[in-house]
Amino acid sequence: MNPFRERILEVNGIRLNVTEQGAGPLVMLLHGFPETSHAWRHQRSALAAAGYRAVAPDLRGYGRSECPADIAAYTVLDVIGDLIGLLDAMGERQAAIVGGDWGATIAWQAAQLRPDRFRAVVALGVPLMDRAPIPPSRLFPHTEAAMFYTHYFAEPGLAEGEFEVDIDTALRKIYFAASGDAGPREDPATPNPFGMVARTSGLLDALPDPASLPAWLDPIYMAAVVDSFKASGFRGGLNYYRNLDRNWALQGAFSGMKVEVPAYYLIGERDTGRAIPGMDDIVAAMPTLAPRLWRSEVVAGAGHWLQQEAPDAVNAALLGFLGAL
Repeated sequence: MNPFRERILEVNGIRLNVTEQGAGPLVMLLHGFPETSHAWRHQRSALAAAGYRAVAPDLRGYGRSECPADIAAYTVLDVIGDLIGLLDAMGERQAAIVGGDWGATIAWQAAQLRPDRFRAVVALGVPLMDRAPIPPSRLFPHTEAAMFYTHYFAEPGLAEGEFEVDIDTALRKIYFAASGDAGPREDPATPNPFGMVARTSGLLDALPDPASLPAWLDPIYMAAVVDSFKASGFRGGLNYYRNLDRNWALQGAFSGMKVEVPAYYLIGERDTGRAIPGMDDIVAAMPTLAPRLWRSEVVAGAGHWLQQEAPDAVNAALLGFLGAL
């Protein structure tokens, strides 16, 4: 048996809630927005059964982890510092790192900056990208009528003021609209929660409210994640977006560095990111930034929440990649 356990650890000057399962080589699993560590429930148990130690923290600002008051405390480098501290607290020298959504961005940069601690990287949804020529606030569109969702999320108090009115409905709409169940991304009628947001109505009004939860989103997990955001609120998770320009500035110090460890990339066929112009070119350019990229794969029918929507495919890919290292 490989029992699951949950505990609070003091790392890098912050309290992190950590879920873990199994024994063996460490695999660290990083969630995105708006998720918690339990988004990796399927992978945690599969990795443990295969002889790995699977560890999934609630990232700072999420779940039962500490939520610093200072918006500036949510840069990617702050989070990487948490992960190094977590490795030390668990008595581990190295880990393979796996991330989805924001977790993928963090995983790529952790592997880029600390290959001595992160021996391999798997990213879901978000590809490895070179540093943009200008800050994100100038790169993403905004007009008098609407703004790109990152601008909406970046305004303190704005998105959390909308989402926290009814957390259950907010999460249900976002999860469904970004999933493969919402439909093909090339269809203009398919709603995208990570697209343009009308200034007059906010993000949720434009999203459908499904009559029932998608089959991949079990009610027990949904109830738990709703309770988690009722306790933590959305501010911590949204603060990651409020540091996009700061992350860009900090990235200048290591611009041009490659990810030198073995890497693997997966994306759902219906991931919201595939609707962004130029995404295929970004994915095609990854081998120049990650010379040991093992493979890039598209998972048929799945959307943005890949590890939850297609757990069997993700588990097989993870185990195949880890076994080949």
